[in-house]
Amino acid sequence: MRPLTSEDPRTVGEYRTLVRLGAGGMGVVYLARSPGGGLAAVKVIRAEHAADPAFRARFRREAEAARRVTGPWVVPVTGADTEAREPWLATAFVPGPSLAEAVDAQGPLPVGTVRALGVRLAGALAAVHGAGLVHRDVKPGNVLLALDGPRLIDFGIARHDGATALTATGAVIGTPGYLAPEQASAGESGPAGDVFSLGCVLAYAATGRRPFGSGPAAGVLFRTVHEDPDLQDLPGELLGTVTACLAKDPADRPTAVQAAAHLAGSGEADRWAVPGLAALVAARSSAALTLPDPEPLPAVPDPPSTVPGPAPAGQPSRRRVLLAGGAGAVLLAGGSTAAWLANRRTGGPRAPGSRPTYTIGLHADLSGPGRAVGLAHQRGAQLAVAAHNARTGAAFRLALRTEDDGGSAGGALRVAGRLAASKEVLAVVGPTTDTVPEAVVTRYGDSRLALVVVAARSSAGVGTTSSLCVIRPPDSTLPAGLLHYVADVRPARRIHVIEDRADPESSWLITNAFREAALTGATLTVHPVKADRGFGPAARSAVSARADAVVYAGGSPTRGALCARALSGAGFSGTRLSTGAVLAPAFLGDAGDAAEGWVFSEAWTDPVAAPAAKAFTAAHRARFDAPPGRWSAEAYDAVGLIARAAETTSATDPERGGVAQRLFLLDHRGISRRVSFHGVRQVRSETGMFLYRIEDGRARWLGPYTQV
Repeated sequence: MRPLTSEDPRTVGEYRTLVRLGAGGMGVVYLARSPGGGLAAVKVIRAEHAADPAFRARFRREAEAARRVTGPWVVPVTGADTEAREPWLATAFVPGPSLAEAVDAQGPLPVGTVRALGVRLAGALAAVHGAGLVHRDVKPGNVLLALDGPRLIDFGIARHDGATALTATGAVIGTPGYLAPEQASAGESGPAGDVFSLGCVLAYAATGRRPFGSGPAAGVLFRTVHEDPDLQDLPGELLGTVTACLAKDPADRPTAVQAAAHLAGSGEADRWAVPGLAALVAARSSAALTLPDPEPLPAVPDPPSTVPGPAPAGQPSRRRVLLAGGAGAVLLAGGSTAAWLANRRTGGPRAPGSRPTYTIGLHADLSGPGRAVGLAHQRGAQLAVAAHNARTGAAFRLALRTEDDGGSAGGALRVAGRLAASKEVLAVVGPTTDTVPEAVVTRYGDSRLALVVVAARSSAGVGTTSSLCVIRPPDSTLPAGLLHYVADVRPARRIHVIEDRADPESSWLITNAFREAALTGATLTVHPVKADRGFGPAARSAVSARADAVVYAGGSPTRGALCARALSGAGFSGTRLSTGAVLAPAFLGDAGDAAEGWVFSEAWTDPVAAPAAKAFTAAHRARFDAPPGRWSAEAYDAVGLIARAAETTSATDPERGGVAQRLFLLDHRGISRRVSFHGVRQVRSETGMFLYRIEDGRARWLGPYTQV
């Protein structure tokens, strides 16, 4: 969810828009409220596309298709206007995650749940096909999970079976990895194509992997047409049905009705139990139902001849009054919600020119082993507070309250208790240690106090509280930067992964990412190294295999340095890569000259090199007489994110939950990255990962990985 912009309509037909659910090149999907109070997802097509007769005809067809399909597992249409200047279509709002979000967050679903998923989705497809339609884009992102079962959505490229498509000849329609071989070959697709997609979806739900792999679309399409699916980890109870659905020849696949019957052969098909779904649906439902109606757009002044005369003494003019939604209170135009709420809490208006002050807590290690990172947080937060307070027209001022936990678990819990108990604290940035203990997350969560984590690699308790907001990408996503480097920056045909078993978790994350990527045209070799062994044999193996690139899969700077020295000693001069946990002073010091040229993927930016942080770096030098440290720019952005949340929600709510909820709806362009969220409160990682290369004994910032 994202707040409405000044360009968004406040009403669409009879619906009142609340927030953005998504946006693309063709239009925007809004969460909206009907006159009766029900929630709906309203898709609005941009006027420039609606002006194209062919595009409008396609949208009419989508609306018609969606109206014709009925059944418990299809989201019903609640309204539409295909002839409006910006045509729109409204469907019931489902507050659950997509199947893609659920599997991404929780992993593969239990086999009984997958059976239930398959029976219901096959039933939805039977309804689609019974209406004479073909969906043509069945994929995890188009399957929403409700408490009673899945819902199939998005008939944007559906068409009548046998009808002429309104697309260019030879165009591939659908999503690579989930479309049938006949679709992958840009051929015609009928109901059997949807059944093939169903098989792909069930394999993904049960294993967490696409049956034809991932990576570049061309490679996925080739494997779909010419190779067998990878069903190695698929439970035996599902193997027969999924294999039948994935037959290359459409005539060999079952119908949707037959697939449902096969899957329903066991009583387990009634077991709809998605881990964590009930809590997530409850949280999303609560967030959606409590959204206030957004303030109307600023009124356009009347022409001079029609401006009403002065209002009677003590009353505002007609154009100065806006009714504040359900509360029925009066809010003068030009004031902000946060300021009005602050006045309301104190029992009356403030003196002219005065502004309320909101306190942000900084939970940091300023005297323990992580004091350098804690100090960087503190300085970044101090500059952000100063920048906010210097803004002209800001509705409130900010103050910073810093608490030192000394880097210990006990100290962290005591600091959390003090900050959570303080009613003046609006939100907290930190802790700044490498790991956030679960007890600390729980303590802040119990008080509904927003906790914005900037640097910690591990935040125990994610998913157990809606107030935990982690704005750095998780370590599991960092290999994406390395994959981009060996695929697009310095293409490698022979990749050698040295899997350091001394750190099983980190090594598995990196190794698995390369295995899953299956880079087109590249071969992958994995050389495991036991915790008590050196890296000489692995380095010599990479040289003898004529590897173009070597990846150190591990999390230890010291052992990473041993690997670097072993590679240098073996004469390897190709690309050498690893992720951020290894990029530490210990690696640079122990590796020495062998560190030169290594490339790392990290989640922190270098504000000295980042163009967007130029002014911040200058301010940091002026105030602290030193360049900004690691995570200082991210701490600056965390304060900015909290301030934006306070501007658009009930910042003075004694329960404080409003700010925590609003954080995940924002799209904040910070100086270190663009901070926004998707799925189950997960930060978008594509804008928060950076590449570094070791040059002259220091890490040189190359930029966001997608721009290198």
